[in-house]
Amino acid sequence: MTQTQEPARSRTFTWADPAANAAQVGRRSGIEMLRAMIAGELAAPPVMHLIDMARMEADEGRVVVELTPQEFHYNPLGSVHGGVLSTLLDTAAACAVHTTLPAGVGYTSLDLNVKFLRPVTVDSGTLRCEGTVLQRGRRTALAEARITDASSRLIAHATSTCLLLPQEPQPQPQP
Repeated sequence: MTQTQEPARSRTFTWADPAANAAQVGRRSGIEMLRAMIAGELAAPPVMHLIDMARMEADEGRVVVELTPQEFHYNPLGSVHGGVLSTLLDTAAACAVHTTLPAGVGYTSLDLNVKFLRPVTVDSGTLRCEGTVLQRGRRTALAEARITDASSRLIAHATSTCLLLPQEPQPQPQP
């Protein structure tokens, strides 16, 4: 990704074909997929490049993602847009659920309930968002996610319900 600041600001980024990862959903467990992304064996999903999410870690039932606030995240009020924070929360909560799923089971978010507690600016430092699974059943899972700033202050909190779905392996993409 490239970004310029003066005089005009611009930003460009690239991403890999998301079909390659989608083809792995029925073939690998959720934790295997996320660990392959972390190791660079699978490309990160395009949304991570879009909002410039950084480091990720994944364990069974727990995921951490980081984001350093940038001007391109800002809303008209001069702080990070709530949609960017919601995307971070949704990613951590849903990926935490993903870590618990065997091969052949996928998921989709049913809801995301967010509470914003304080504004975020570039001065907030790196944001750390930790998602954890609170309960997983046969058809749904409940997870929460918390964003803290560089000073460990709670920025936002969310809960999310995910619907668990049988997932057939998709065809491998052709190069």
